[in-house]
Amino acid sequence: MRTLYHLPLSPFSRKVRLVLAEKRLPFELQVERVWHRRPEYLQLNPAGTVPTLVEDNGLVVPDSAVICEYLDEAYPETPLLGRTLGERVEVRRLVAWFDHRFSSEVAKNLLWEKSMKQVLGLGAPDAGALRLGYANMKNHLNYIGWLAENRKWLAGANLSLADFTAAAFLSSLDFIGDVDWTLSAPAKDWYARMKSRPSFRAILADRVSGTAPPPHYSDLDF
Repeated sequence: MRTLYHLPLSPFSRKVRLVLAEKRLPFELQVERVWHRRPEYLQLNPAGTVPTLVEDNGLVVPDSAVICEYLDEAYPETPLLGRTLGERVEVRRLVAWFDHRFSSEVAKNLLWEKSMKQVLGLGAPDAGALRLGYANMKNHLNYIGWLAENRKWLAGANLSLADFTAAAFLSSLDFIGDVDWTLSAPAKDWYARMKSRPSFRAILADRVSGTAPPPHYSDLDF
């Protein structure tokens, strides 16, 4: 069976889970506590990060960006990287936006501070980082809302990896109650459409020991 090594609240892991589910590719999940630095896992992925995908034939594919590119090439029946050169450029631009800019400006300041620091016993969240994360979240939600108002999907006319990447980050932050959906009605409406997709069901069913998501987390109607 195809195996995905992941962490439940890792946005990068969630992105791959969503893509696998959207492409209807069966897989099993294996939680990998990367801070343990297991030698067996480091042999699979020397970077020691999640996610890592191991195919039935033993092919090891590390890193969410590499995995998603691989899946679209290997299983093209449900294309998520765009259908023209222009679409593929825009999809990749937005994926990079969320993987790097949103990750560093929002997720690092909120998800890391409120979730991972606690797991690793690194002390209380930094108040300054939290304030910065919330301020940056407002700007990013407004941008997502603008995209959603002006396009059918974030990157254009077709559902794409850009949508799943943004939704993966927002779902992780929504799990810890850190998305103020009143900031952008268009962003909220777009996310409601994403939550309603069958590929999202397993993400919405996630539960993490010691953390209870807000009541609206798994509510398709918020």
